[in-house]
Amino acid sequence: MSIRITPLTDPDRSPASRHLVWLASQPDGTPVGSAFLRLFTGLGQAHRAELDIAVHPTERRRGIGTHLLAAAVETARDEGRRSVFAQVQACSPGDLFLRARDFRRVLTLTYARLPLARVDLDELAEIVERPHPGYRLASWDGVVPDELAATFAASRRAMDDMPMDDTDYGIDTWDVDRVRAVARVVAERGDLLHTVVAVDESDDSIAGFTELVVRGDGTRDGQHYGTGVLPEHRGHGLGLWMKALAVRQARERHPALDGLLTDTADSNRHMRAINDALGYAPTHQAYGYQLDL
Repeated sequence: MSIRITPLTDPDRSPASRHLVWLASQPDGTPVGSAFLRLFTGLGQAHRAELDIAVHPTERRRGIGTHLLAAAVETARDEGRRSVFAQVQACSPGDLFLRARDFRRVLTLTYARLPLARVDLDELAEIVERPHPGYRLASWDGVVPDELAATFAASRRAMDDMPMDDTDYGIDTWDVDRVRAVARVVAERGDLLHTVVAVDESDDSIAGFTELVVRGDGTRDGQHYGTGVLPEHRGHGLGLWMKALAVRQARERHPALDGLLTDTADSNRHMRAINDALGYAPTHQAYGYQLDL
């Protein structure tokens, strides 16, 4: 069977990356697969590319994925990338596909879900109201308030040492413009961004943050975007404190919300312990694979 691979341009650009797309189709134009290559452009990330390949189940094992992969990898090399990363569900066809094509497994992620109807509000209140001397909690919706923007951007370095195992991740650099731009992107697609932070009362700087995204209509499941505490503020229970408030706010503000989703590297024992303490239950695992170019 002759397969046509057509390069496309994806208009979805962010402050830190751009996308390239390939469409696989039969001679009559029927689409049978696609590949999305995300090229990171931010400082400390420009060596990376992320790949997502999809082939229609009835069209698999006919070389379509291999053709799409070849086109994407060739482009990544031409763009000067050092590695290509792909994430697939454990024991899936994609898992077998990548293993057979020189990708090596570099990361294991556990996905978990918290059903909000089962949350014990009294236990949650006990965590939120527990004193943390020298710190206070604050929160906002959407774009960060101007008076907190600089210190919020600075607090993003809390993610610099996030456990990523053998992934060639680099350093993700943030500034005020970028944190504002990300919040605007979330709003433009119709979703709601909730942020909770722990503030160091000695100088009013942000010591840690957690972000949660909810559909605009407040239904289905919300998605945690990230939780981090700056190294100099760790050991005070701030991660659990912030995430507990985020859960309580989600329950109070969005009564039709079903649950909250999160994913954590298996090696990130601290964050996994926080999720366990709040009642998140594992749903499935995913593997990160990397091709070194």
